[in-house]
Amino acid sequence: MAPPCSPRRPISAPCFLICFLLGFVAGLFFFAHRHLHLDHQLPLPSAPEAVTDPDPSRDPHPLPPPPPKPLQPKLLLVVTPTRARPLQAYYLRRLAHTLRLAPSPLLWLVVEDGAATSETAALLRGCGVMYRHLSSPAPEPPQEPRRRRQDLPVDSRLRRRNAALDHIEHHRLHGIVYFADETSVYSLDLFHHLRQIRSFGTWPVAMLAPGKSKTILAGPVCNGSRVVGWHTAEKSRRLRRFHVDMSGFAFSSTMLWDTKKRAHQAWNYIRLLDTVKQGFQVTTFIEQLVEDETHMEGIPAGCSKIMNFHLHMEDRDLLYPKGWQITENLDVVIPLNQEGSTRL
Repeated sequence: MAPPCSPRRPISAPCFLICFLLGFVAGLFFFAHRHLHLDHQLPLPSAPEAVTDPDPSRDPHPLPPPPPKPLQPKLLLVVTPTRARPLQAYYLRRLAHTLRLAPSPLLWLVVEDGAATSETAALLRGCGVMYRHLSSPAPEPPQEPRRRRQDLPVDSRLRRRNAALDHIEHHRLHGIVYFADETSVYSLDLFHHLRQIRSFGTWPVAMLAPGKSKTILAGPVCNGSRVVGWHTAEKSRRLRRFHVDMSGFAFSSTMLWDTKKRAHQAWNYIRLLDTVKQGFQVTTFIEQLVEDETHMEGIPAGCSKIMNFHLHMEDRDLLYPKGWQITENLDVVIPLNQEGSTRL
């Protein structure tokens, strides 16, 4: 007879805990091996060739440099003095058509003699050009009129141009200042060349001699952009330092308030003077800006092109209706023959 089986020993708690932990870890290893894709199942990447870079901080794939910013074209400050007269509307409209075709940016400073009129304001609103309508009131006469020489007449156009210079300097309008009379004729090439001026530029001007049927050329003689002399046909004005017409030069507006931009730094107030002899106002004004011809730029190269024509046109004795409006019907000078018109 077989001996009876020995009784089973009870499993101790530490052994049970160790077995449980081993089974739990083995189960986690199975799921991690399946779902996390361990590295030994992935193909190993091919080792790249070693490249030695002397500058490790440099980007291996640098971005292309940004394109250079286009230069902002200079602002043209065109100053035009005007006054109420029969052909004022015609002159201003003709000049406005030219300025409208000129490249922008351009600011037209129209300075009217006395108070600004509504007729001129209405014309400027429809001209299609950026403008500022200024006025130049006549100064009050002094209580004791000072004695003036007969050869020193007061030109109201100087006062109007100075009013524009006051406006430019007060508002610090940076650009190229050009005095354009309303009666003159200008080519579009002139406004293209004005933006090439760095500080002071000049060029020859064709002028129609008053009371004569001939053309006078006046202005610089250039070798490239360097002024080497002057050409003038007026013997009475050969004593002038610079033989330049009012519409034959332009300058940077910063010269008005920045003494470092001009040759004569002692001048604090650059304006046209009415205390000098008639015909010498332009040269006196230029002498405040530049010292000599070395500070000038002749445009275009060689000064070989006429870009504006100065006309001397006066219409003081013409009569015209106010606002060009006819308030009453005109008188019939040639009546119609009704019988003859009926037969026809």
